[in-house]
Amino acid sequence: NKVMLDRDLAAMYGVETKVLNQAVKRNKDRFPGDFMFTLTDIEFSMLKEQVSESEWGGRRTLPNVFTEHGVLMLSSVLNSK
Repeated sequence: NKVMLDRDLAAMYGVETKVLNQAVKRNKDRFPGDFMFTLTDIEFSMLKEQVSESEWGGRRTLPNVFTEHGVLMLSSVLNSK
């Protein structure tokens, strides 16, 4: 299955990654495990090996990744007041 990283979705929706993840936290019940999950330390290390480390900046938390259903739910969460 294909997934999208929180930072890429934040850029797509024109919000900061922090804002996107706060919206997800406030609506946690709308994001079950088949919609979204957080990468493990090992998965994140493997991802950083594939992508330039400088692109990750000073990230302090592990990235959230979203499935297709999660992206759709995120759209409704970010577009609601």
